[in-house]
Amino acid sequence: MTVQDTAGPGTAGPGGGGPAAAPAPDGTAPDAEKPAAEEAEERDQPQAAWAARRDLVDHSPRTMKVGSHAGFGGSLVAGDQHGVSGGRVTGDVVMGSKTVHHWTFPGLSTAASAAGEIPRATLDRLATTFVTSEDTFDELVGRLRRDRILVLSGARFTGRRTAALMLLHRLGAAPVVALDRETAPGSLADRFIARDEPANGTDADAAARGYVLCDLETRRGNALRETHLLGAADRLAERNAYAVITVGPTAVLEDDVSAAEWRPPANEDVLAAHLRVRAGDATAGHLMGTPAVKEFLAHAHQLREVAAFAQLLGRYAVGEATEQEVAAFSLASLENQVREWFEEDETVVHLRDKAFLIALAAFDDGPYALTAELSDLLHGFLQQTQNRSQVAEIPVFGTHIGKRLQLARARLSEGEEHTEWGPVTQTKAAFHDERASLVLLREVWTGHPSARPALIQWLRRLADDGRPLVRTRAASTVAVLARTDLPSAMALVIEPWAMSNRFRHRLVAVNSLTLAHHIGTPNVPRILDTWSGAEDRRLRWVAVRAYALIGPERPAQALGALRAAARELYKPSGDPDDFDEEMARELAEAVELLLLSPAASEVLADLRTHLDDDRAVHDLVLGGFVSACGRTEGDERYGVPLVLDWYARAATDETRDADGIAHLWREALGDPYRTRHALDTLRGWVLIADRSTPVEWALAALLPRLVTTPTEHQRLSHLLRTMPGEDGDPPPQVAARLLGTLPPR
Repeated sequence: MTVQDTAGPGTAGPGGGGPAAAPAPDGTAPDAEKPAAEEAEERDQPQAAWAARRDLVDHSPRTMKVGSHAGFGGSLVAGDQHGVSGGRVTGDVVMGSKTVHHWTFPGLSTAASAAGEIPRATLDRLATTFVTSEDTFDELVGRLRRDRILVLSGARFTGRRTAALMLLHRLGAAPVVALDRETAPGSLADRFIARDEPANGTDADAAARGYVLCDLETRRGNALRETHLLGAADRLAERNAYAVITVGPTAVLEDDVSAAEWRPPANEDVLAAHLRVRAGDATAGHLMGTPAVKEFLAHAHQLREVAAFAQLLGRYAVGEATEQEVAAFSLASLENQVREWFEEDETVVHLRDKAFLIALAAFDDGPYALTAELSDLLHGFLQQTQNRSQVAEIPVFGTHIGKRLQLARARLSEGEEHTEWGPVTQTKAAFHDERASLVLLREVWTGHPSARPALIQWLRRLADDGRPLVRTRAASTVAVLARTDLPSAMALVIEPWAMSNRFRHRLVAVNSLTLAHHIGTPNVPRILDTWSGAEDRRLRWVAVRAYALIGPERPAQALGALRAAARELYKPSGDPDDFDEEMARELAEAVELLLLSPAASEVLADLRTHLDDDRAVHDLVLGGFVSACGRTEGDERYGVPLVLDWYARAATDETRDADGIAHLWREALGDPYRTRHALDTLRGWVLIADRSTPVEWALAALLPRLVTTPTEHQRLSHLLRTMPGEDGDPPPQVAARLLGTLPPR
């Protein structure tokens, strides 16, 4: 049974179902459900390196997405070694200790509640840059003219307030008065009286007045009703006035209230409109085509940020701002948003919402239900940190998915998630801006150290979960923390995992270091070099597993460390029981992964060069090579053998790899300790060839090169003449055809 087939105490099983029992507030399993330590250790078995690598590839977050494991050449560290293309996600700009430029944006906090008249100049300025679909906007204007009052529904920072003001401006309303957002729905009619106007009369020839009430506060028991709007409309008609009320998507409205939905214009259109006003058509056209502007528009920015960016570009156009400031703006606005989330008190952003934001950063583009489940676990830990005398409380119901995602600037989508049983469709949640997860985790770890104890408790629980996705995301989260603050992440999280007696924990340490190296964390190879020679075998185990994953970019160093570790196993101790079979197997699996990596040619040449150094290295090389020969495309039973496909391509291109593969095959078949395993692997290739003509051709090209002595001829001919079919079937016909490819005895 592999590690993904087991579940730790209080965790879910491999199916991704709920926990076996509800966790206690301190994160431990209930006593009745907690297995004995001996039983837990017995159930915890090392997962094969190939399968562990597959889980890491399948479940790593999109900002660390690594190469495919489906076929030969899939690289764990393929592509950009610093994360997302563009260089701005995990490079120094995002993951460093500070950002050079900081910007402030209007409206970061809750809307102001003060009432007052909006200056005409403000309305005229907004009108010059206002962008909308004219047909839709004309419909809203007509509806407002007819009904006198309009409820406009939209998410925060989508321009709904500006739209409300422009509706009144289009009708020629003057002046426009902003009302207090705390106005009760039942008192709407009483608010529509101008300060200088008596309540008992109007001037029919005067311009219509306008009122705007942004973010009307509603709640259960105090909903906005049609009777409130009808009473307000009558009062507005008496005073020749119009009013627009803006509400959020989750406002409590009675069913008889028909709110108009506000859809924001495209960021590109808004930015172009602002630039035309600030810099003219020609300059605006030039700026819109620059790489920095295209990069900005590629991210999901709010309209307030678009307006601020336009202001900066206007300054840049006249030489008052630098190109560096323009390039830094997009990331700075994201950082400001993240700081806003965690600086707000609980009346604005509740602790449970902050826990969800952190969980979403860890499980970005993962299943929503899983993210929500584990965010509640984190919420409990954060509550205990905040007040240990308080019993942690997690509301079971009442969570509004739309409101949560709106706050997080995230989206829902349907997508496939890999499982050990194949892909399944899941509803996933992801930030609109893929950089958000990295920025958020950095901010929490370095900007709010008081959250560290709860975060560490949470990560330890994730590392003990029965689901590979959960354990992988625990590792990826710690990788970001290590990139931000390596000493703290090592001491508080990675080293305790690496020193654990449980294979599952050590594997999470391996993945943490691997992904940390993948996103540019310095000194990871130095850590592995140190651990590979440590007295503690647990640290050596972690180092060997990690070498297999990061080795393709430094194959010579990785193979040198593996050879040194192998020689340590063969040092005589006087007790034959001291030989560590498990570590020997781990070393061979590390060689296997390196052979099936983009550095395969370098690895193969190195293995062939050192094959006969000593017995330890000889066993290491052949053990890894034969294991690699057993891997197939997509891990399918009858998939194309990866090493055989490699040989076919090398033979066609006449490269040295073909000679190297044939040489190692001859050595493996002739080694008394490897013959049986090698013949079983070759028998498997023949059975695949019986179903695949390309495999048969490749095998027909390889087999003659495996015969250089009478003994080799006898061994292969005996295999092909005597091998049975599957499940008691007659011998496969392909065996006779392949027998004919062997050279004369």
